[in-house]
Amino acid sequence: MTIFDNAGPTHRSPEHWASAGIIVAALLLGVIVFWRAERHPRTDDAEVFANLIGIAPQVEGPIVELKVHDNQFVRKGDLLFMIDPRPYQYALEKAESVQSSLEGQISDEQRRIAAQVSEVSVANAGIGTAQADVSHWAAGIEQAEADISNAERGVDKAKAEWQYASNNRHRLEPLLEKQFVTVDQVDRAQSSEEADAQSLKQAETQLLVAKAALKSAHAQYQRAEASLEESRAHHQQTQHAVLTLEPLVNQRGERTAEVKNASYNLNNCRIYAPFDAIVTNLTLAEGQYAHVGTQVFTLIDARTWWALANFREGQLRHIRPGMHASVYLMSRPNERFNGVVDSIGYGVTPDPDVVGRFGQGLPDVQRTLNWVHLAARYPVRVRIENPPVDIFRMGETAVVTLDRR
Repeated sequence: MTIFDNAGPTHRSPEHWASAGIIVAALLLGVIVFWRAERHPRTDDAEVFANLIGIAPQVEGPIVELKVHDNQFVRKGDLLFMIDPRPYQYALEKAESVQSSLEGQISDEQRRIAAQVSEVSVANAGIGTAQADVSHWAAGIEQAEADISNAERGVDKAKAEWQYASNNRHRLEPLLEKQFVTVDQVDRAQSSEEADAQSLKQAETQLLVAKAALKSAHAQYQRAEASLEESRAHHQQTQHAVLTLEPLVNQRGERTAEVKNASYNLNNCRIYAPFDAIVTNLTLAEGQYAHVGTQVFTLIDARTWWALANFREGQLRHIRPGMHASVYLMSRPNERFNGVVDSIGYGVTPDPDVVGRFGQGLPDVQRTLNWVHLAARYPVRVRIENPPVDIFRMGETAVVTLDRR
């Protein structure tokens, strides 16, 4: 019979050491996982997306050419489709015709205005001529009045000389009978009287002529004044008759705008790709009537792709814009795509089970309490560098790993 000494050294079993090794390995693995999660935040809650726009025509009409098909890749500037341009071509020609007609009217009015301005100048010259005539006949009146004064003085002198000769003859005739004078003296006195009488008649005739000239000068002066007034009235009338180009010139802007608008509509009959893109959701065909503002299909911007990765709020402190990222697609799990963090989301819709509901009146706060609180997730936008054109698709599931280095 063998007796074992209980006070001797204790030998542990292999199972005991195996359990201890498993626990230590688990702890080490947990530390490694925690360290890697801290250094390389990772999430499989991510989707691929890109910018997209809806293609809607800016003019309406039947589609006469459709140059693309669904899911086709197009380059910037490629023709997508064309709306019947004939009505818009006619509208442009009409607008250009109206504009040309307006320019023709402006040219005609410019010539007419030039003629009217010339007529105003002629009327102004007529005023000058009439004023000269008025001045001329005013001087003629003064001359006639001076001639009348001279003629009246001549009549007075001739009358005085005739009166003296007549008195001398009447004084000599009685003396002839008494032979105090000779016949010759009487004859000379008589001849002198007759000559003075003839001079008196001539002076009176000159006075009548001077008075008639004065009347004529007055008449001519009045006629000249009437002509001056008529010239002034004609000048004022021609000035008022001069047209202005302002109403026609003011229409130039409107006509130019109509031409530009018609040209703009005509150019919009041809719809081109604004950037490199992928056609999707194409459900129209040639002959279909397109309406203004009604979307006909969608273009996905193929120039830039993002992975929208949702990270837990506790991981956001380790994420910064500019960090390098690795993106894996579910369709290509073994192919890595490089990316860079563009931005980090700053808001998500509050959970009504936690904060209640917001509305008018008082806040609606939940009376129950959830013992388990799930961490909120915030979107992190990761831009994929040099994305291949034919690989990425909108809404594709992705896995994103960030590198804090």
